[in-house]
Amino acid sequence: MDKQKKQWLELMAQAVDKAAQAKGLESADYTSRIVVEHPPRPEMGDLAFPMFPFAKDFKTAPPVIAQAVVEALGAGLPGTAKTMGPYVNVFLDRAALIEDLIKDCASEEYGKSDLLSGQKIMVEFSCPNTNKPLHLGHLRNDAIGESISRILIASGAEVQKVNLINNRGVHICKSMLAYQRFGNGVTPESSGIKGDHLVGDFYVKFNQWSKEDDTAEAQAQDMLIKWEEGDKEVVALWELMNKWTIDGISETYKNTNISFDRYYYESNTYLSGRDEVVKGLEAGVFYKDEDGSIRLDLSEIGMDTKVMLRSDGTSVYMTQDLGTAIARHGDFPFDRLIYVVGAEQEYHFQVLFHALKKLGYSWADMLFHLSYGMVNLPEGKMKSREGTVVDADDLLKQLSEMAADEIRSKDRAEAVGDVEETGRKIALAALHYFLLQVSPYKDMIFNPKESLSFNGNTGPYLQYMSARISSMLEKFEERKGEFEGVSPDYSVMNSDAEWELVKALSSFPAAVRSAANDLNPSAVAAHLYDTAKSFSRFYHDCPILGSDDKVVTVTRIELAGAALQVLKKGFELVNIPFLSKM
Repeated sequence: MDKQKKQWLELMAQAVDKAAQAKGLESADYTSRIVVEHPPRPEMGDLAFPMFPFAKDFKTAPPVIAQAVVEALGAGLPGTAKTMGPYVNVFLDRAALIEDLIKDCASEEYGKSDLLSGQKIMVEFSCPNTNKPLHLGHLRNDAIGESISRILIASGAEVQKVNLINNRGVHICKSMLAYQRFGNGVTPESSGIKGDHLVGDFYVKFNQWSKEDDTAEAQAQDMLIKWEEGDKEVVALWELMNKWTIDGISETYKNTNISFDRYYYESNTYLSGRDEVVKGLEAGVFYKDEDGSIRLDLSEIGMDTKVMLRSDGTSVYMTQDLGTAIARHGDFPFDRLIYVVGAEQEYHFQVLFHALKKLGYSWADMLFHLSYGMVNLPEGKMKSREGTVVDADDLLKQLSEMAADEIRSKDRAEAVGDVEETGRKIALAALHYFLLQVSPYKDMIFNPKESLSFNGNTGPYLQYMSARISSMLEKFEERKGEFEGVSPDYSVMNSDAEWELVKALSSFPAAVRSAANDLNPSAVAAHLYDTAKSFSRFYHDCPILGSDDKVVTVTRIELAGAALQVLKKGFELVNIPFLSKM
């Protein structure tokens, strides 16, 4: 549709100019002033061009201008133009458009663009702590980061997906201290507990213990100082428990189809960040407070002050984020660095970006905080310190089991083959689609049961629709001999249901561009649902394999195949597994 739309934009500009000259006005390029709209009803055409923008030039009523423009268009057009009051409405050449669309959908490049060609974009997401496993909040972060990265790549950008492992700090020491006191030498192997879960249990244990022992917090702070001083015993325990957690988290990434091009570790960047703070102090960017801490004056951006180094010389998050940002630009001189981090960290990033500017890094203007909303449960917020978070592994297991039970209850076990693997893929579709269908900038409530529904606006519904198309195409292949020598005739597609599906498929590239521009995967998710709904109506209203006309069958099969191609391309962008059987 884009091709004919562009043609009509050019034709309308030429026709307006021709009509202007006929009225005795000077020739001009009217392209930038042409407005294209979509009529509210199918019987009014496919495109509508209002003539209001030219009333002042022509000193004529818009309906009169519309008539003059239609006459100036002449013959040999890719469709038909008619006046409808102050509008020129266009009925596109649907047969030609559908033929082009079906060819386009079959191309690997359909939906891709050069919108961001030449741009190097780094996307930071996930960023787990090594004192606990991933939870539902991480899953939303991962879903957004992975999907945005794929969308940016489809839009022509060179993308690096990076993960900052938060493997140092007092919160890490809390798990370590609890392990020293209560662990009794337990390991993931001896306990049969996944490493990140085992370490997380000790983080919860610390917070329980700290309520009984008011020295616990101070002991954790002392352990952090020992770690920064290189105490061998503390460092050895830190290395062991970090490995347990990272191995466990890596398994979760694998199970959710999340990957990274590069990992950064706070333990490697906090020292360079500290050096930057010391340099900044010497240059007068920072100042030493009376309590001995090094601070940044934020009055320029309407804030108070921010600690960059504590009075005991230990680092804060800001310190290490300075070092990490500088290291990243050295590794991959980006045009943009997108931090996918929750809205509760908006202050942190305002300060970080300001600090980098004050230190003289011109690329600080290229930093962007994608501030996404909270994800909660129907019963309320989660609290990791109290062990009340929804664990990522447990949630995936629960969703997978629920999906597998649904398959068995519908007697589809033999048809799908591996029920457990199919259940896992349905669970991923349920999870990722539910997390991405809402704009990342909004808070949301995740409802596991709703996400798994095979009806309505869900991932499993999309998978089911694509499996239905796959099944139909497979049956057509089995009967292909009946259609030997029959060629498609796109002019037979003249029903509203067919045209609705064509328009949905045509708008896929625009949806991807919108998602890239706004860093909002929900634009792709919404398009997938619209496409699935349009196909459902097409399937219901237009007999395909059941048609008595072989030409109609062959033509509609091609449109169904195009719909499947678009769904599969969209699935890839929002990290939904494709299933040919359900």
